[in-house]
Amino acid sequence: MRVLKSLPESLPDTFTLRRVALGAALSLLSALGVRAAEPWSAKLDADVRFYQTTDVGVLVVGTEKSLYGLEAETGDVLWRRKDTRLEETDVASVPGTDLLLVTLERGGKTRLETLDIVTGDSLWRSDKVRGAVMQTAFDPASGLLAAVFARDAKSKPRAGFKRKPELHVFEIATGDELWKRELEGEVEMMPVAWGGDRDREVPYTLDNYRPPAFLDGRLYLFYEGLTSLDARTGKERRREKFRVNEEGLALTEADPLADERFVYVSGRGRVRAVSRADGEVAWESKDLGLTPEMVLTGGVLYVRTGGQFTRLEGGETAARGPYGVSAIDAATGKTIWRYKGADKGLTNLALPDAGTAAVADRDDLILLDSLTGKRRLKVSHNVEAAAFLLLNERGELVLGGKNELAAFDGATGTPLWRERHEPPGRGLLRTAGAVAARAASLYFRYGGAASTVFRGARLVGALNGLRSSGLAAHVTLADLTSLASDRARSYARSYAAERLSTFGALSRVRRGVSSVGNVAVTRPRVAMPSAGDVSERLLDRLDPASQLARLSSFLMRTRRLAALRGRWMYFYTNLRGGRGLVGVNIDSGRAAREVRLGDPDERFISDEAAGLLYVSKGERLVAYRLN
Repeated sequence: MRVLKSLPESLPDTFTLRRVALGAALSLLSALGVRAAEPWSAKLDADVRFYQTTDVGVLVVGTEKSLYGLEAETGDVLWRRKDTRLEETDVASVPGTDLLLVTLERGGKTRLETLDIVTGDSLWRSDKVRGAVMQTAFDPASGLLAAVFARDAKSKPRAGFKRKPELHVFEIATGDELWKRELEGEVEMMPVAWGGDRDREVPYTLDNYRPPAFLDGRLYLFYEGLTSLDARTGKERRREKFRVNEEGLALTEADPLADERFVYVSGRGRVRAVSRADGEVAWESKDLGLTPEMVLTGGVLYVRTGGQFTRLEGGETAARGPYGVSAIDAATGKTIWRYKGADKGLTNLALPDAGTAAVADRDDLILLDSLTGKRRLKVSHNVEAAAFLLLNERGELVLGGKNELAAFDGATGTPLWRERHEPPGRGLLRTAGAVAARAASLYFRYGGAASTVFRGARLVGALNGLRSSGLAAHVTLADLTSLASDRARSYARSYAAERLSTFGALSRVRRGVSSVGNVAVTRPRVAMPSAGDVSERLLDRLDPASQLARLSSFLMRTRRLAALRGRWMYFYTNLRGGRGLVGVNIDSGRAAREVRLGDPDERFISDEAAGLLYVSKGERLVAYRLN
């Protein structure tokens, strides 16, 4: 019965076939629940161009010839679409759903296809968009999907690359477009990768901006300041234009927050509270400087000013001040206190308890009284290039950079443990740096919001967790501080996994349908480029009972993922007999995991739910066991 309870909904047993299918499913799921995922290697039809994980447990892989869906725990090919050569930015999973958006451009024409992630079938198509999909937001209550596109977003890696994004809002179940809106001006974009061949063209993204968000039947945009639109009509209620990011740097302003009364946004060095009732600005703070992080709890808005940011040209990290922390009364906008004693390279903000705020600068770990802003403690940390601060399950402050972790007592600042792993030799310096940044950033895909930045009180989150910029899939930020302070990412994963909205084959499992079959395709009225026909569909080769068991395992994975909390920080270093990753447990400080990667692929992805790490090698995608 324990397995039955883990299913999202109880399955009806009106027909004998359903009871037989359910019995077989439970038997197979019991086996899946106790069996650790095994390493695997999948040979595909050409060199791997990109690969992305999804919360449903399907790996989306693009090669020079095809688009694949692989089962993450086994490497089995769930489906394949032939004759489809896509860029990484042409593919985006919709958070909180079992849907995959795919855009195809040929001969000046574009098609948007919405696929069932599990089967690869088209659910609906649109010929009204132009360009690659950049960001998405999904509102489960209204069933609306907002997707942002950009045309011709490809060039050599450089600063100053700009395009004019276009927003489309769809009924997610049918694909009916409700409205669209083109931004007035061009905005600076971010390349998916730096380094390598400087003459090689790469796709550009909007990952340097916060994605749109739904709230109260409205859609908020953050590209040119703050714009509030009616979610169903696109009618504008409020617009306030201001510079969002400092020129040439990514994510220099904070992810917006919301409570019962206001939406809190930052820009031009100021924090603003916008009324959820009428869209008017209730208050505006004094000029604080760059405001890349806000934390809202107990009626107080804690704002970090200054820090480390990724340059859009080159991908290196740049420090910008002024550096400090401010506390603002969330109801009135009055500044309660400001701390200005921090130095260059300020990390993200952590709150060990209701009375303490902690940050670290280039040299010191600093504990502040959260009521007065007075410094309680300042201790030298000796962490090279300190980039992020987090709380482990023991309530200890763990300070880290790309090569090192050090833990301190959250009350006294006493050093507890330290673990350092140097990257490989000079010949691999740039590669080692990219791999090291990728390895450290993987923690933040699974680090729970509560254990990462706050303990002991409720943390008010971002506007709506079901938003995606593709940042985790597309690019590794040199700036780990932004990843550490982006709590919405882990919240979105948890929210999406617990409240998964299903539209494809998984929805049939929830209804107790014993056979999956094919999903009807909505055909466009004009000839448009196609993502190719689905072939090698695994479910077509299974009997109804096995289909149900396989699909139910995907639903069970989302439950496991919702409860998962990150425990491991990875470092790229020399191992006995080669190079690879060392996994350090952030609770104990023990280096208890090793994965050998002789020829590093800086795009690698870890899957803590499956206990696997994925790496591409030519035409193969290889999974290594993490445990």
